Parts: sequence; C-alpha cells; structure tokens
Amino acid sequence: MSISGNSLRTLVDKWIGATNGIRVTQFIHGRGEQYKFVRAEGASDGSPITLFFFRHDDGSWCVFPPERRRPAMSLTV
Repeated sequence: MSISGNSLRTLVDKWIGATNGIRVTQFIHGRGEQYKFVRAEGASDGSPITLFFFRHDDGSWCVFPPERRRPAMSLTV
C-alpha cells in the first residue's frame, strides 16, 4: 500500500474521519527515539478512538511502524 505524498491530516481524516474533535495528544521525534510518531485521538459514533501514525524514512506517515534497521555486512572486492 503506497501512501507517499499524503499529509498527516489526510491520513487522520481517512482513518478517524473529518471531525472537529481530533486532537494530537503525543508527538515523539528526535535522534534518540526509535520511532517518530504522533498519537491522535478522536471519536466515531460516540466511541473514543486512538491511533498512532508513524513517520517513515521517505517522509510518509503510516499506521504501522517502519521496519527496524538491522545490522548488515558487505564485502567490496
């Protein structure tokens, strides 16, 4: 599923819906953090919804975290 180019607002509207009651309750970023993410809260049909949106290395936002970087070795000949 490619969602490159979508803004965070567009993605929140897609998953939670375009309502005025959406709040960003947590925003984590920085070099020391494993993931960069935003926690958004809203309500749908009176039920509270909380979703996490993760920032990927290509700049896109997704509801799943980016794959962890694993150690790799290479050989140059």
